[in-house]
Amino acid sequence: MTFDLLPPWLEWANSVFLITAGVVAGIYFMKMYGPWRGIIYSLIIIVVSIYVEHLGVKYNFLFGAYHYTENFGLKIADTPITIGFAWLLIIGCSHELARVLSKGWSRWASRFIFVLSGALAAVTMDLILDPVSFKVKEYWIWEDPGFYYDIPFSNFFGWFVLAAFFHLIFLFIHRDLEGRNVHPWPGRMVLTFGLIIFLFICIAFTGQLYGAIVFVSALTLLWYGLYFWRRSNVSPRT
Repeated sequence: MTFDLLPPWLEWANSVFLITAGVVAGIYFMKMYGPWRGIIYSLIIIVVSIYVEHLGVKYNFLFGAYHYTENFGLKIADTPITIGFAWLLIIGCSHELARVLSKGWSRWASRFIFVLSGALAAVTMDLILDPVSFKVKEYWIWEDPGFYYDIPFSNFFGWFVLAAFFHLIFLFIHRDLEGRNVHPWPGRMVLTFGLIIFLFICIAFTGQLYGAIVFVSALTLLWYGLYFWRRSNVSPRT
């Protein structure tokens, strides 16, 4: 993908990769919070994200004016199925970061930090995912110019709102943010956060998106620093 060595007849593999990565996040939720809660929460993320993206494509709802190309896999109502699993992957990664960062505070402060940090971590991933998908891979096309690689601010605001909504919904499904903490799944998800960003950073080099690379790399290091600091300074059951 980085060096454009993928033959045209294998373009479908991009969608398979993202779907598989989304399934990994679904397994994480099942391991941490039980099979049924994990499955229900994963399905909510997939179905709601596809529907909201459909509204975005058809009515410019929340994100701005854009449309998907044929490079992003099978579509339902002009919206790729892949996007639902991509959202599941992103929420799985941001959930693990937010889960640890929200430990050790009062009840309401913990929940506020969980929703806020989860939404911001999701936006961090989009700050490299969106420029690469638009400028380099052309998975989707923005119809209105914006301040960040021709991507409108409404997109990032929309990501923040939808990601915050998914983290808020989680609090209604499962109130215990600690979960089962089944080793090694928390570590796997926080590693996946960095690996997905690293993948898109590598592709960004081919598109000369150097500003996004530096900006997102700095944010990623900040997230990891906060995550491991909180993990080492707060008792597991706090």
